Amino acid sequence: MVKHPPKVSVIFPVRNEGKNVKMTLDSLFLVQTNIEVEAIIVDDGSTDGCCDFISTYQNKQRVNYIRTQGLGPAQARNLGASKAKYPYLAFCDAHMTFEHFWLDRLVFFLTSGYSDAVCPAIGSIDDPKVIGYGQSLTPSLKIKWNQKRKNLFETAILPGACIIISKKVFEDVERFDDGFSSWGFEDVELSLKLWLFGYKCHCEPNVKVLHLFRISHPYKVNYEGIYYNLIRMAYLHFDDARIKKARSLVIHGSPSKIEKKVLADGVLNKRARYSKKQKRLVDEIFKTFSIYF
Repeated sequence: MVKHPPKVSVIFPVRNEGKNVKMTLDSLFLVQTNIEVEAIIVDDGSTDGCCDFISTYQNKQRVNYIRTQGLGPAQARNLGASKAKYPYLAFCDAHMTFEHFWLDRLVFFLTSGYSDAVCPAIGSIDDPKVIGYGQSLTPSLKIKWNQKRKNLFETAILPGACIIISKKVFEDVERFDDGFSSWGFEDVELSLKLWLFGYKCHCEPNVKVLHLFRISHPYKVNYEGIYYNLIRMAYLHFDDARIKKARSLVIHGSPSKIEKKVLADGVLNKRARYSKKQKRLVDEIFKTFSIYF
C-alpha cells in the first residue's frame, strides 16, 4: 500500500502587512516540498490593501482568502482552521520566509508520533544569525527564547509565529481561546493547554524559518486587551496563588476591573470543563521547564 504525503493547511492571520503577505506566499509556494499545501489568508480588517494582489496572484487557486473585521489574532486563526481542507495545520505569521522541505520535516514528527505540536527554529529576516529555538516564560510571564540544542527537544511555549499541529489535536484542546479578542498570550495559552491535556510540544532546531521581528505593530494594541488575556489565561489554567500573582502583574489600568470583566465572560465554566480533560497540573509544567512563577 502506497503511503501518500500528508496535506497541510497553512493559516496566516493578516492585518496591515504591506508587501509582507506577497513575500510570505511567494516563499511558501516557491520552496520545494512533497506536501500538498493550501494557504488560508484571514484578512482581519486590513486598511492598507495588503491583500489586493491575491485576485490576480499566480497561485490564487491555492489560496483561500477570507475577509473579517477585527476578530483579533486568536479568533482569526480559529476561523482559518475551521475552513481548512487538510488534516494538518500550520499557523504562521504573514511576514516570513521558508526553506526547502521545512513542512515535510516538521510534519514528520506529528505523523510518526514523536510530537503532537512542533515549531522550527525561528531566525530574523534582518539578521538570519539571530535565532530562537522555541520559548519559555520568565517569572513575570514574559516570553524568553530557548538556546539551541542539537536535536528535537521539548519546549514549554510554541511561538505563535509558526506552530504545526494536527487538526484533531487542535480541536481537542478547543483551539485558541475564543475569548481573546486582541493580541497577547494566545500562543502561551494554547501551549499551556496542550501540556495540561497531556500532549507533547517540541522544537526542531534543525529546521529554520525566517521572521520579520518588528518593534511595533501595524495596528493598535492596548494594555487593557493584553492584561485581559493574561488574567483570563490565569483563571483558565492557574491555581489560586498563581491567579493572585498574575493579578499583581497588571500595572496599567485597574486589575479588579479587568478581573470582573473576565469573570463576567464565563471563564469559570470553561475552567471547569478544562479541568475534566487535564492530565497534568500546571505546577508540573512550571517545574519541568524551570518557570519560577
